[in-house]
Amino acid sequence: MTFDLTPEQDQLRDAVRALGRRYGHSYFVAKAKAGEHTTELWAEAGRLGYLGVNIPTEYGGGGGGITELAIVCEELAASGCPLLLLVVSPAIAATVLARHGTEEQRKRHLPGLADGSQKIVFAITEPEAGSNFHRLGTVARRDGDGWLLNGRKCYISGVDEADHVLVVARTEDSSTGKLKPALFLVPTDVAGLTRSKLDMEIVSPENQFLLYLDDVRLPADALVGESLDAGLPALFAGLNPERITVAAMGAGTGRYAIERASEYTATRKVWGGRSIGSHQGVSHPLAHAAVQVELARLMIQKAATLYDAGRDLEAGVAGNMAKYAAGEAAALAVDTAVQVLGGAGMTTEYGVATLLGAVRAGRIAPVSREMILNFVAQHVLGQDKSY
Repeated sequence: MTFDLTPEQDQLRDAVRALGRRYGHSYFVAKAKAGEHTTELWAEAGRLGYLGVNIPTEYGGGGGGITELAIVCEELAASGCPLLLLVVSPAIAATVLARHGTEEQRKRHLPGLADGSQKIVFAITEPEAGSNFHRLGTVARRDGDGWLLNGRKCYISGVDEADHVLVVARTEDSSTGKLKPALFLVPTDVAGLTRSKLDMEIVSPENQFLLYLDDVRLPADALVGESLDAGLPALFAGLNPERITVAAMGAGTGRYAIERASEYTATRKVWGGRSIGSHQGVSHPLAHAAVQVELARLMIQKAATLYDAGRDLEAGVAGNMAKYAAGEAAALAVDTAVQVLGGAGMTTEYGVATLLGAVRAGRIAPVSREMILNFVAQHVLGQDKSY
């Protein structure tokens, strides 16, 4: 057992950190408040190969795994630039296509995902079903040689930046008559697909949308994989990387908040010239938050290692635990940073209150802390299913 990164992973971490700090949190916030996207940062990360670290080399990627992509997510977040679309496009969409897409789909999409020239977002959540794929109302039916999709999706990130949406729908199994999940690559400009932006109380350059699919006609090759049998494994192939990279982004955000707060408390002097960080009422909460973030990082490393080793069931447990731990740690770290900075903590200038909405959302999405506790109780502790 080792907790050391390889030399290549160390170099990746250092390089991504340097890139993120050249842009920084002020860039991230300015883009968000102007209603713009982090186009320059995304494009540069793509040119440098960071967006494709987990994509096979034969499709223009770096040939690494989710461990490497988690490093990218964490270090950009630790520099104040938590890019949500890293989770959606390289982690979910690229992994699904690399593992379960047809060769034609891989050749068509993976090179663009690797260099950042293409983005594919992910649509599973629905107004009634949430992310419970057993109850999804979006249905795909055969339409001659192609498909016809109808349904609604909500809280879909980055549709306005993407070329395609990876839509999770249900199809009828001709042998059983039962509905089973399937994934479809839907162009964002296809007829019948409309969107409505959701107003969110989160400072983010990435937008959330409601999607409406009304008789969206797709060719046969829009179905991900060689057959409908690819649907369920393809879906699960994307969920573990999603949890791991969301956790990495949370851990990086926690690190960023603690670093900003520690710099402030070490230099802010009142009451006789001592730094406020010399008081345990200030330093202990920060130290506690730092411990929680570091514990979350260890679970993220474990989950990513298991996933890259092909141990999917174990990675599922560890990925859920990592997401839970990082969500809690990030929220604690940002809240603690705001508290120890006092009034300065609520200003845009000091760059911590701008993360309050994002870290609070991290305890809800992509899976809530309560559903993770249900998962652990059922699959780790052997308790009866409660829902």
